[in-house]
Amino acid sequence: MTALELSSAVAVVGTGTMGQGIAQVALMAGHPVRLYDAAPGRAKAAADAIGARLDRLVEKGRLTPDDRTAAAARLAPAESLAELAGCGLVIEAVLEQLDVKQSLFQELEDIVGGDCLLATNTSSLSVTAIAGALSNPGRFVGLHFFNPAPLLPLVEVVSGSATDEMAATRAYETAEAWGKTPVRCADTPGFIVNRVARPFYAEALRLHEERVADPATIDAVLRECGGFKMGPFELTDLIGQDVNEAVTRSVWESFFQDPKFTPSLAQRRLVESRRLGRKSGQGWYAYGDDAPRPEPHTAGPETAPETVTLHGELFAADALIGLMRDAGIRVEQGTDVPSYPGSLELPGGARLELADGMSPDAAAEPTIHFDLALDYRTATRIALAPSSRVGEQALKEAIGLFQALGKKVSVIGPAPGMIVARTVWMLVDFALDAVGREAADAEDIDTAMRLGVNYPLGPIEWGRRLTTYRVVEALDLLNGEYPTGRYAPSQALRRQAVREEYS
Repeated sequence: MTALELSSAVAVVGTGTMGQGIAQVALMAGHPVRLYDAAPGRAKAAADAIGARLDRLVEKGRLTPDDRTAAAARLAPAESLAELAGCGLVIEAVLEQLDVKQSLFQELEDIVGGDCLLATNTSSLSVTAIAGALSNPGRFVGLHFFNPAPLLPLVEVVSGSATDEMAATRAYETAEAWGKTPVRCADTPGFIVNRVARPFYAEALRLHEERVADPATIDAVLRECGGFKMGPFELTDLIGQDVNEAVTRSVWESFFQDPKFTPSLAQRRLVESRRLGRKSGQGWYAYGDDAPRPEPHTAGPETAPETVTLHGELFAADALIGLMRDAGIRVEQGTDVPSYPGSLELPGGARLELADGMSPDAAAEPTIHFDLALDYRTATRIALAPSSRVGEQALKEAIGLFQALGKKVSVIGPAPGMIVARTVWMLVDFALDAVGREAADAEDIDTAMRLGVNYPLGPIEWGRRLTTYRVVEALDLLNGEYPTGRYAPSQALRRQAVREEYS
C-alpha cells in the first residue's frame, strides 16, 4: 500500500468551490490540510466555509461533534506558499490557464520536499504540458475530481508522459483510501469522461440544428427511452453553456479539429447571446418561479392494431414481441426471408423497423423507424420517425401500437439513427477508440461514465449488448448519410467487431 499516510499534510492551492471540496475530502479522510490562495483573505474564508459545512454534517447526524472538532483542528489557512513546505501532497485548483499553473508548480518545486506528490485538478489542460515546466516531472500527476467533490465518487488519475508509475499508483491508492473510486487514464484530451461524453451533447445538438425535434422532446426521449438521468439540453443548462462549449472546443482543438469532435454552431450562438443556462436565467430553457417549461411532443391517443406481422428478428428490440402479446396484440410470423434489420408489418402495409443508421426515406416501402431503448419493458416513451411515404393512417397504427404497450410516443423527423440509437452508437465508438489508443482500459471507462456522468450503462457494456459488429454496420450507414468522417467507425471498434463476430 503506497497511499499517503494520514500523518502527512495535504495542501490545496486555490480555494474556490472545487478547491474547498477537495480539501474537505482530504480532511474527512483524516489528514492535516493546509489551504492557500493568492487572494488575501480567501484561504481563511474557505476554511470558515468548510467549517460551516462540517457543522451541517453534525446537524444531519453524519458527523459526531468530537470528529468535527478534531477535523477543524487539522484545517489551517496558509498565508504563503512557503508554509506548505512539509506537505506530502499538493493539489492545485486554480485558474485553467497553462502559464498560471506552470508558474505555481515551479515555485512549489523549490519549496516542498523531494518526496512530495504534486497534482493538478485540471479538467481541460494537458497534464504533460503543466509538468513540462518542472525539473522533476515524474512526481507530477492529474487528480481530476468531479463537482461536488465531497459527494461524487469518481476521481480520474491522469499520468502525463513523464509521470512515474510509482507516483500514479500513490495518487490512485490515496484517492481510494479517501473513499473515492479512482480510474487510471493517460493524458489524452478530455481524459476519460470529457472525451467519451462528447457525443451525448453533440448528437442532440445536431438533431436540433437539423430541426428533427425540439430540445424538450430530445431530452425526454433520452431520459424516458434511453435511461439517461438528464437530457443533454437540461444538463448543459445546469453545467453552463459556456463551460460545456469551452470543453467541447478544447477537446476538438486538442484533437486537431477532428470532425468527430466538431462543436455546435447552435450552442455557440447561445453562448454569444449570454443565454448560459440556470446561472443566467435562460439557456435552452427559461428559469425562474414563473418560467414555463416546454413539454415534449407527445402524440394523442390512437387505436392499436389487432395484428402485426413479424418479418425476421428485431434483435435488440426482441422484447417488444412479448410486450405486444402481453397487450393482446397478435403477432403473426411473416413469410419474408429473415433479414437484418427485421420489421413489423402493420395492417396498412407500412413497416416498423428499429433505427439502423439510414433515413427511413431510403426504404423502398413506407417505413417508420422506432428508436433504441435501454430496456423496452421499462421505457416510458418511444420516438417514431416516419418516412415521407407513410400515410396518416399508418402512422396512427404505429402510434397506437406503442401506446398499447404503455409508452408515450414522440413523432420526430426522418433522422438517420434517430435520437437514442445514434447517441449510443457514437458513445460506444468513442469509448472503444479510447481503449484502442490506450487512453484507459475498458473497465475504467465504463466505471468513469457510470459514476462521472451517471450513465445507465457503461458504453462498452452497451456495445456488447448491441454487438459491436452491428454498431459498425449502423455507423457505416450513418457515415454514408453524412460523409464527413464524423460517423466513420474507429479502427478499434472495427477490430472489436471482427473479434466478436468470429469468437
